[in-house]
Amino acid sequence: SSVGFRVFLTTLSHPMEYAKFLIQIGHEPMPPYRTRSLLGKPVQALPNVFRYVKYIKEMDGFVGCYRGYFPKITGQICGAAAAAAVTKNFNSMESFNPIEDEMSDEEKISYLKRSLTKDIVGRTVTIIVSHPFVVISARMMAQFVGGEEIYNGFFSSVVEIYKEQGLSGFFSGLFPRWLGELTTLILSSFIIFAINNYVIHDRELKAFTTPTINFVANSLTYPFCVVSSCMAVNNCGLAAGLPPNMPIYKNWAGCWVHLSRQGLLNRGSSLLIRYYHGPPRSSSLIAAN
Repeated sequence: SSVGFRVFLTTLSHPMEYAKFLIQIGHEPMPPYRTRSLLGKPVQALPNVFRYVKYIKEMDGFVGCYRGYFPKITGQICGAAAAAAVTKNFNSMESFNPIEDEMSDEEKISYLKRSLTKDIVGRTVTIIVSHPFVVISARMMAQFVGGEEIYNGFFSSVVEIYKEQGLSGFFSGLFPRWLGELTTLILSSFIIFAINNYVIHDRELKAFTTPTINFVANSLTYPFCVVSSCMAVNNCGLAAGLPPNMPIYKNWAGCWVHLSRQGLLNRGSSLLIRYYHGPPRSSSLIAAN
């Protein structure tokens, strides 16, 4: 099933996603090194994601590479189940396809509207249901920065979040995540629909449209992921979310403005080639991508 495959992929990729999350919130424990750019220009670069995972393993062992895995995978399963339950009452739209069958423009647009509405509802439900688990996972992983042991067990983490921030704590970083994912969904859906129906007529070429447009759309909305990750741990009692490691943000918009001014909204978007653009290194937490 698709859920089973998603669980498999999450399990396989979690150590890299863990490292990516730490990069998103600004934690760079390894110093930059001198190298050359693709054009041969001398530059400073940061270790790639595989070296970062190796560093985590050196610090916490193999099991430590899966810190935050359980709440993350639980959230994915619960979110997918909730979305399936909510959207099952939508009218079936699998009986015809606007790309394969001969349809009028009005029918194609009607199909797009119904399909997109179902996807928006499903994605929104998935995000809302899974987000408390995402926050727990984020705080478990963020403990790597300061070495705390506050968010260790799943249920003890639930108690800690409620005690410190109440119910709102479980939804820290929710809005930028929701806004980013829905923007990606809507943008890619419209562009894919337009290209496949009005630009490309070769069926073999159409197979490349979806992955290409999804990649571009995800790249454009990536800053929302960074802001959501930062807000999930900001001012939660962990060193990773407090000065000097991270300013205390009033809201997600303030976080966005601050990161934008620093040129850090795409932090973690490149995991293999990571150039260092920050000031002379003086601490384990640097402004870098």
